[in-house]
Amino acid sequence: MKTGATLECGVVLHPAGHTRSPAMHNAAYRALGLDAAYHAWDVPPEGLATAVAGFRARGVRQLSVSIPHKEAMLALVDEQEPVVRAIGALNTVLREGDRLIGTNTDWIGALAALERVIPVQGQRAVVLGAGGTARAVVYALRQRGCEVFVLNRTRERADELVRALEAEGTGGLERLAALRPTILVNTTSVGMGEWVSPVAADALDEGMVVLDAVYAPERTRLLAEAEARGATTVGGKWMLVYQAVEQLRRWTQRLPAPPSAQALSQVVDVMADAFDRAGRPA
Repeated sequence: MKTGATLECGVVLHPAGHTRSPAMHNAAYRALGLDAAYHAWDVPPEGLATAVAGFRARGVRQLSVSIPHKEAMLALVDEQEPVVRAIGALNTVLREGDRLIGTNTDWIGALAALERVIPVQGQRAVVLGAGGTARAVVYALRQRGCEVFVLNRTRERADELVRALEAEGTGGLERLAALRPTILVNTTSVGMGEWVSPVAADALDEGMVVLDAVYAPERTRLLAEAEARGATTVGGKWMLVYQAVEQLRRWTQRLPAPPSAQALSQVVDVMADAFDRAGRPA
C-alpha cells in the first residue's frame, strides 16, 4: 500500500529515552506496506508550543502525545474531539488539511488490555494517579459501568478528576486495602525504571486484576508483588499496543487506500513483537 512521499509521524514526550513507540509503529508500517516513518521527539514542557508549530510546518500526519504533555497539548490543537473534552487530556493528534485534531486512544487501550483477562462491565476499580492517563482510564471504566475510586498523593487533583468524570470517591494510596477492588490500574510513573511500587504489597490480593501502565521495566515491582499474592496481572505493554493500533487506524483512515480491519487486527501481534524486541539488550 504505497502512499508516495514518506509520511512523517511520531511521539512527543520528555524524556524520550524509554519509549518503544517508534519500534512498534515502524514495524506496523512495514507490515502494512505504508511509506511512513515514526520518530521520537524529546520536547521539554517549555518548548512544546514551538515544537507543535514545527510539526505543522513539516506536515506531520499523526502525533502521539505522552508524558508530560497530554494536558498541555489541549491548548495547541485546533479542535478537540468529544472524547477529549470528556477526558480532559489527549494522547493523539491527527491532521486534517492544515488543522490539528486532538483525540484520545488511551481509554481504548486500557479497556482492551483489561478485557484480555476480565469482563470489565460493572466491576469495582481503583485507579492510582490523577494525570492524563488516569483520566483516560477512569473514563474507560465509567464507560463500562464500573464503580471507580481514584487514589493519589495530591488529593485535590483526584477530587477534580472524580467530579469531572463522575467517579465514586478519592483518597490517599493507603486506602487501597479497605476498598478491595476487583481491578487496580496504576497510571503513576512510580516503578518506571526503578524497583519501587506505588502501594504496599499487603494491600494486594488474589481476587484482583492489576494493570500497570508502566512498561519499562515490563515486569514492575507492583506486578511482581501482585503475582506473588495470587492476583492476575496485565503489563503496560498491552495498553500501549492497543492504543497504538487505534492511533494507526485513525490516521490511516485518511489515506486513499486505508488498511482493512483484518490487517489492523494482525498488527497487534506485529506491534507486540516489536515491543519485545525493542526491550532486549542490543
